[in-house]
Amino acid sequence: MNIDEDKLSFLEELTRDVVGESRIFPEQELLEDVGVPVRKNTTGITLIRPGGRTCYPAFWIRDLAMDLESGLITVDELKGMLLLTAQSQRGAEPWHLDTKAVVPPFAIPDHILLNGEPVFFPGTYSSGPDQGGVQFGYQPPFDDNYYFIEMAYHYLQMSEDKSLFQIKVKGISLLERLHKAFSVPPSDKTTGIVVTTEKDRGVNFGFFDGVYQTGYLLFASLLRFRATLCMKTICERLGEINKAKQYHKEADKIKKSIPEVFATSSGWLNATTGICKQHDVWGTAYAIYISALEGNIRQKALSAINDAYRSGIMCYQGNVRQILTTANYSERSAWEKALSPINRYQNGAYWGTASGWVFCALYQADKESFSKMVNEYSISMN
Repeated sequence: MNIDEDKLSFLEELTRDVVGESRIFPEQELLEDVGVPVRKNTTGITLIRPGGRTCYPAFWIRDLAMDLESGLITVDELKGMLLLTAQSQRGAEPWHLDTKAVVPPFAIPDHILLNGEPVFFPGTYSSGPDQGGVQFGYQPPFDDNYYFIEMAYHYLQMSEDKSLFQIKVKGISLLERLHKAFSVPPSDKTTGIVVTTEKDRGVNFGFFDGVYQTGYLLFASLLRFRATLCMKTICERLGEINKAKQYHKEADKIKKSIPEVFATSSGWLNATTGICKQHDVWGTAYAIYISALEGNIRQKALSAINDAYRSGIMCYQGNVRQILTTANYSERSAWEKALSPINRYQNGAYWGTASGWVFCALYQADKESFSKMVNEYSISMN
């Protein structure tokens, strides 16, 4: 492989710097005018926001969970944010909002303000009853429930601290809160696949929150698959053997169902079975990354990703489009239905979010393509 070691070192340093700039320490007040009601961290813990400086002045559950794979979040920082998330979890009763949206019992917030108030829907810094609705769904995004579980899994792996899972948070143990969070997103009992309708739509994945998707959902189901494996490990480590077996069985069911529901002859997995039933570049790469595909289905997906990279219809300077440039739904939209104009934000722009997943796929498919993409991405970030 022909990867410049200096470029890899640069990316490592860049990641460290971004995480450093993303920390908001206890009692720290953001000096910039970021248009939010709360600018001072009064939670008593260090919070990590999605990007440094003036980016997103709150704590996002999914972004923190994804950050954990960098290895740059300390165990104490993770413990604080894990417990804050548990404290912010919805209680045993649903919350009916003014927008006709509903926060289900034990749902996990989308993000948490600097004063600890939970916000359950994208697109707002309001923690009140004006959240959600037509644009961002009638129930909170599904992915945060699974990312909460990933946070707990990483904490156990990092700390070996089993006792935290028995600590009562508002009268309910952390372990029980994980079980309840797992059960929040609606799923098909036969396949284990996450499903939503137009009437009760929830966001599939936070980085698709500006995309209108219905039916069986690929990305949320992949996260559900990964969460089952995390819960299996957590339960095994805590001596909950029967629960571990149940999660293992559920993981097998989801893994079997993913290709049956979403695979296509092209090698790409479709994003949904309803609105926005289109090839999902990020979802296909992520499925490979978490080993949700096997055999011929996996090989076809690897070939599709490599062919798309080599033909220039998927990436720009190492950043990845959610939809291939050749697969736009129309001249006005990449996705079938999205909030942003074409080639903006989540409707055809290029993101670094999925670059690591595509790196992983290309490393398995074609190491020359892998090296080329890593070098391109490094140069674009420099």
